[in-house]
Amino acid sequence: MALLSAVSDEALVGALVIPHGVIVAAAIFLGTAAIALAWPVPVALSRASWPMRMPVIALLLWQAIGLAGGLSMIGALALAGYSVAPRHPWLALIPAAAFTVYLLAHLAVTVVQVTRQRHRHLALLDLLTSPHPTRARTRVIDDAVPVAYCLPHGARSVTVLSQGLLDRLDADELVAVIAHERAHVEQRHDLLLLAFRAWRSALPWFPIAARAEAEVAALVEMLADDHARREVRDEVLARAILAVGASGVPGAERVVSGSTRVSDRFRRLAA
Repeated sequence: MALLSAVSDEALVGALVIPHGVIVAAAIFLGTAAIALAWPVPVALSRASWPMRMPVIALLLWQAIGLAGGLSMIGALALAGYSVAPRHPWLALIPAAAFTVYLLAHLAVTVVQVTRQRHRHLALLDLLTSPHPTRARTRVIDDAVPVAYCLPHGARSVTVLSQGLLDRLDADELVAVIAHERAHVEQRHDLLLLAFRAWRSALPWFPIAARAEAEVAALVEMLADDHARREVRDEVLARAILAVGASGVPGAERVVSGSTRVSDRFRRLAA
């Protein structure tokens, strides 16, 4: 035993040994940060007025909150486990590893689900719609309800318009709607929404996950509005949003926990 102790002591010579108290303090710090990023910080951001003026910055901040919150929770679980069982590091890391696998699994499942849904949707569009006579990658569905949306799918991405929408909008308003939808495709807004959809799927009982998804979706609409504003006047885009209303995009109201940014979109156009 004395020989083994001597060998162990020699192995530790020159090694960096972190005091147990420091590990506990770091676990508490990361846990506190995870809680802050999971509740008060996103709530404050969702209630702030400045994101409507700087949607790009707000989107980057939402992504940073989500990523930093997840990493903080994983780190807190890892350090807490290690502080409880320092002699069994692999066993101590099981909670952190399980949480990581859980989040990644939901992301993978969400990607597969969305991909399959888009394949089925494209197949239906081939059957139920016809190509727009003058606009490439645009399909028209014979429906009196005003509807406009995009379906991102790489080179096969399309914009879908209803006949009711074409009958209701004038030429400038139609340009605004198509520019808005093309912005979603070209700027790959679907990838931004995918991560937050996976977060909500992983934590369906967590209200902030749903709020974050809705806030990101609203900010994405603002980005698409900004793209359309380069081609038409603000009042034209506002009329197009009102014409489409809640039947399609743009203009679909997103309400979560009593919070909506639909009014922010109109305030931006009226500024």
